Amino acid sequence: MSKLAIATKRLLVGRPFRSDRLSHTLLPKRLALPVFASDPMSSVAYAPEEILLTLSVAGVSAYAVGPWIGLVVVLVMFAVVASYRQNVRAYPSGGGDYEVATVNHGPRWGLVVGSALLVDYVLTVAVSISSAAANIGSVVPFVGTHKVAFAVLAIVVLTALNLRGIRESGTLFAIPTYAFVVGVLGLIAVGLFRAFVLGEELRAESAGFELKTEQAHMVGVGFVFLVLRAFSSGSAALTGVEAISNGVPAFRKPKSRNAATTLLGMGLLAVTMFMGLLTLAGMTGAVIAEEPQHQLVGAPAGYEQKTLIAQLAGAVFGGFSPAIYYLMFFTGLILVLAANTAFNGFPVLGSILAQDRYLPRQLHTRGDRLAFSNGILFLAGFAIVLVLAFEAQVTSLIQLYIVGVFVSFVLSQSGMIRHWNRLLRTETDPPARKRMRRAQTINSFGLFMTSTVLVIVLITKFANGAWIAIAAMGGIYLLMTAIRRHYDRVSQELQKYDEPAVLPSRNYAIVLVSQVHLPTLRALAYARATRPDTLEAITVNVDEGDTRALRKAWDAENPPVPLKVIESPYREITRPVVEYVKRTRRESPRDVVTVFIPEYVVGHWWEQLLHNQSALRLKSRLLFEPGVMVTSVPWQLESSARAKSRTPVPRRSVRWGADQQEKGNGKR
Repeated sequence: MSKLAIATKRLLVGRPFRSDRLSHTLLPKRLALPVFASDPMSSVAYAPEEILLTLSVAGVSAYAVGPWIGLVVVLVMFAVVASYRQNVRAYPSGGGDYEVATVNHGPRWGLVVGSALLVDYVLTVAVSISSAAANIGSVVPFVGTHKVAFAVLAIVVLTALNLRGIRESGTLFAIPTYAFVVGVLGLIAVGLFRAFVLGEELRAESAGFELKTEQAHMVGVGFVFLVLRAFSSGSAALTGVEAISNGVPAFRKPKSRNAATTLLGMGLLAVTMFMGLLTLAGMTGAVIAEEPQHQLVGAPAGYEQKTLIAQLAGAVFGGFSPAIYYLMFFTGLILVLAANTAFNGFPVLGSILAQDRYLPRQLHTRGDRLAFSNGILFLAGFAIVLVLAFEAQVTSLIQLYIVGVFVSFVLSQSGMIRHWNRLLRTETDPPARKRMRRAQTINSFGLFMTSTVLVIVLITKFANGAWIAIAAMGGIYLLMTAIRRHYDRVSQELQKYDEPAVLPSRNYAIVLVSQVHLPTLRALAYARATRPDTLEAITVNVDEGDTRALRKAWDAENPPVPLKVIESPYREITRPVVEYVKRTRRESPRDVVTVFIPEYVVGHWWEQLLHNQSALRLKSRLLFEPGVMVTSVPWQLESSARAKSRTPVPRRSVRWGADQQEKGNGKR
């Protein structure tokens, strides 16, 4: 890596940490909350809006059921939070839902959970960043017209911050997360104070608008289906709860207790903000249309629909612009940072799956800053693809959302029930059995609520895009099983001892020659230094004139190795060399053939296109030949940083280095 690249990396990522500094990166609860819980807390910025957007199809009157839908979402939230408090105590190793399902249901169900969570984490980033673009675009028109570019840039910045390490990113994210919480709670408190204490009437800018309705949704089964669809959209407020169970190892001791406390705090804050915003929406008469150009009646010409939280801020804070800009700024920022939940959950889960050989092993290793850098980069790449594909539209992306997380909820809660059943078979202490029964009851209620939501989500969202998420889960599941089969097959192959390990009879060395220059002479000297039983230099005759000139130069140098010329009537280089090596192997099957290839070390990427192409093709072919060793002998060109910092080696020492070594060996 060049000095400029290293300097750039250090500027963006920071200085590397030693492995023994891992304990210093652990998080206290005050930092763990913004790191792991920013997603469910920030989802209150779009989950209430999604409920109203869905109900808008049936007209403004349908908004009356919005608070009741919100109460059911709150009930599910409490059930999930209570259930996961049991999870983090029973399984504190960081495997989360994947570990619970694997231990209690078996590896296949564990993989189902793993694939579901991987998809959901990618969607968390895409939805959160897209929602941030929409909210900031409500007050900054430039962002509103360039949402895709803003979203991609935000993902790149967030990736760079996470590559700096989990503790450092937690410190950076704490202030905006708590500022958002203060802003939303302040909005709710001021709104309720003005309405109930001062008796003022709060009106949103869209309060006087009407909505065109589709009569098919107004009554009967159609309206019930619409309410269920609104509930499934509002359930996006529950996403990210599972991230804490995956992040228990990142907490300070006592890890399980701190994680459970963080879960409780997250749940209380999220529920308060969620229901507070829904209440304010009803009080101010805010109208949110799924298709404002066609649905809104009474809107002025050129009206641009603002997000729900922007309309509520305008209604509550009136003409006090600083408060409005404060709330919208930190709402947009927290939605960007909400993706941080996925940036902490995805890499940890990827590392665990890689450790179990279901994903490439590169995802298991930590980077310079003790973060799982490869997992962070993978997540960022997939999220950018989704943002580009769906043009950063929250309404489109959210149809794919929450399917994966509720699949993991259901399998995790059913796994916990099996966990308690297994412990109850052997536990005889009455107080301990009572605690287990209570925990099992909580998990059973969580299973009932989450499975009900999952069924509703699948029914109401399957045709609208949820099938894409399900297909992605299936594809990732098949990919992970294929990776595991490959690793198992390779492991079994490398442990076979059918044939005893026998040293080769002889070492047959071949030096490839294209010109008589310093790289060739160095390769020849190194080959002689290895003391092979047989050493020869070969060249391929692709041009008679060039070959004659090469022979003449070889004879002039008079090296102690003869030059053999291989004919190539079709002017190929790779095939004649490979055939010659194969022939040598067939003549002496117990010999090992070592091929020495001179290769340039260049300092610029474009120089690689101008050099070493024949060497790369030869290596790629020879590496597949059994009993053949390929050795690259590097020669640093002046353009490489390494060559600039070293004194050029005299030509004679390169040519006859092997002779000097042989003399020294003789003296010893």
